[in-house]
Amino acid sequence: QVQLVESGGGLVQPGGSLRLSCVVSGSIFTFWTMGWYRQAPGKQRELVASISPGRSTNYADSMKGRFTISRDNAKRTVDLQMNSLKPEDTAVYYCWGSRGSANSWGQGTQVTVSS
Repeated sequence: QVQLVESGGGLVQPGGSLRLSCVVSGSIFTFWTMGWYRQAPGKQRELVASISPGRSTNYADSMKGRFTISRDNAKRTVDLQMNSLKPEDTAVYYCWGSRGSANSWGQGTQVTVSS
């Protein structure tokens, strides 16, 4: 059983920054691929960024240059640094982890970008 708990969401002005964090428990973290997804009302859940056990990263095109994903295996965390935030970044952000056939999701944290 794997548990993922996100934190760091909130309200931020356009152009501002937030750092999301996800803590993973209940499994061996080192060999899991981790990522962040987001879902805005009325839209499909979309990949924001992912990071492999070897720390290879992938980003959605709209996030490149603004968002950075990282992991700390000792702390069992995966973070998402979000800079230059735009109103269209407003969504619930979910932490995701995968190993083999197993997929786990966090409860989500709300990010609102507004003046």
